[in-house]
Amino acid sequence: MGRKSVAVLDVRSSEVSVIVGERGVNHTIVFNANHTEPYDGFDDNGVLLNAKKFKEAVESCIDSVQKMTNERIKRLYVGVPGFYTVALPVRQRASFPKRRKISEKDVEELFKRGQSPLEGYRPIRATSMIFITADKRRTVDPIGVSTTSLEAQLSYQYCSDDFAAIIESALADRKPEIRYLPTQLAMANYLIPSETRDEHAVFLDSDFLTSTISVVLGSGIMDQESYWTGTAQIALGLKDAFKIPFGLAKNLLARANLYARDGETREYLYRGEAYEIPTKALNEAIRNGLDDLCEKLGAFLECDSGKELDFKPLCITGEGVTQIRGALEHIARRLNRTCETLAPALPYYNKPAISSRISLVDMACEDQQKDGFFRRFIN
Repeated sequence: MGRKSVAVLDVRSSEVSVIVGERGVNHTIVFNANHTEPYDGFDDNGVLLNAKKFKEAVESCIDSVQKMTNERIKRLYVGVPGFYTVALPVRQRASFPKRRKISEKDVEELFKRGQSPLEGYRPIRATSMIFITADKRRTVDPIGVSTTSLEAQLSYQYCSDDFAAIIESALADRKPEIRYLPTQLAMANYLIPSETRDEHAVFLDSDFLTSTISVVLGSGIMDQESYWTGTAQIALGLKDAFKIPFGLAKNLLARANLYARDGETREYLYRGEAYEIPTKALNEAIRNGLDDLCEKLGAFLECDSGKELDFKPLCITGEGVTQIRGALEHIARRLNRTCETLAPALPYYNKPAISSRISLVDMACEDQQKDGFFRRFIN
């Protein structure tokens, strides 16, 4: 691969994608190759339902993009889903004998002191949320600031050892260098403007099998929770309620409109068979499924309640509830909070369903650029 190109493996709960891209002009992203394959997902304990199919899906994606680019992937950045990550906020404080300018070494020391081992997990990233000086000034970059003390609110991202074992097993035959990236943090930092994150933001990644909500501050995550609740569980409820195939139930979610007239009964064709479903009953079943998610989100927001989160909109992305017409309005009413859809601001890629792919490529490009700088500095 070219020196500027990065290869990213994006693992969602129903499909995997491998993308090869690089940084373009004006902070844009140029894509050289992209391939996606479905797999059977994982259970509520994070165990793959079909490890063989997952491995085949990953290998198929890698082989396809290598064929498109005519180059072998030597380093692969792997996005870790929120279901397999833990975000730990940590406060650290440093005091100095007299007033002095903060250096990079001072900040690095705070990061080192704040990190601690977490059983069953490995650290993959550490970021800052906010720094506070002795005179109570808040800043996102303290380098060069004169003060007698510095307090840091830091965020540490950990990847589950179980997920790392899944990835390493799937890539055992290809043997690339693996670097893990936290998917939720990548999406939050790419999709939410920095000025919004500096004042706290509430972010929801809605997936097929899972949903992950995060409280974002600066370049880090203050709190995060993942739930075994997604559009798959809503579709399963439709399957049981109307005695229809699961495939049709998934299609209904994409075709439903929660603001359609309730008195109609519509006929749906699926694999040669016709199914009549009342619109009112269909919309009510979908709302019931959304209410389960709303209860979990409401409980999370209540625990994290404070003036910092008052009136903050819920920013939503992913291939889950954003695909259901009227779902965001229903969630907004239940949570008494404005909901906003986030998607990459790129032509042809401005869809919530591919937010994670674009965001991971952006973070990987940033990491590779830093690596290149340090190598040139050392040389």
